[in-house]
Amino acid sequence: MSRLLESFPSAIPVFAMLHHKGENPADVQERARREIDVLWSAGVDAVIVENYFGGIDDVVATCEYLRSERPEVVFGINVLRDDAGAFRLARDYGARFVQLDSVAGHLPPAEDAEFADWLAAERAASDLLVLGGVRFKYQPVSSGRSLEEDLLLGVERCDAIVVTGEGTAITTPHDKTGEFRRIVGEEFPLVIGAGVTPSSAADDLADADAVVVGSALKDTCADTGDVEERHARELVDAVRALTPRPGGMRVGTPDESGASGS
Repeated sequence: MSRLLESFPSAIPVFAMLHHKGENPADVQERARREIDVLWSAGVDAVIVENYFGGIDDVVATCEYLRSERPEVVFGINVLRDDAGAFRLARDYGARFVQLDSVAGHLPPAEDAEFADWLAAERAASDLLVLGGVRFKYQPVSSGRSLEEDLLLGVERCDAIVVTGEGTAITTPHDKTGEFRRIVGEEFPLVIGAGVTPSSAADDLADADAVVVGSALKDTCADTGDVEERHARELVDAVRALTPRPGGMRVGTPDESGASGS
């Protein structure tokens, strides 16, 4: 079994984005804490703390809250435009994993070699899991390598590849996920990183093992909305109703309890 899948009790883990929307730091934190309550009670496997709307100070404040007041909540960290910061905060605050928007393909060869050495050192220095994007939304393709070459490098650099379509809340093309699956093989975890909804979950996850979701959890089904309990539960319930893909490393029926025991 993969390191990623053995780290979570659910057959198909659900990772929920925490976007840090708010008018000021106090409002950001009030919203973040409320959203954590909603997401965890809905049964997500982990919350991803991200500086999507907020800043690094908001990420730090939320991590401090999770460590001191909500130790039962499993979380990961994605610091946009600062991969080193993601690793640093994850180690400091006890996160389970980091998400990096790109682990291969986004840099020209000379810079990529330096990045690969740095990432290998970071992974060797801790037990943190790494969810890594390849041909990820909004990321450049600068390697000069083929998709297959970049994906196989990605497999060496992370614990799961995250695949997306062209943007936030846009469906991840099924043919793209299928091509990723063909290249990485049946055993390496793929995570759908955008566009999954309750009605699309079965098709979207046919070739994947986990999901990162943000917009579908919100009242407007857009990133600018507010996390809503009904939408969060509908998404989690839709994923929990699925059977893991036949070629995956999981067998049997999904765990109905989820990571939160809710």
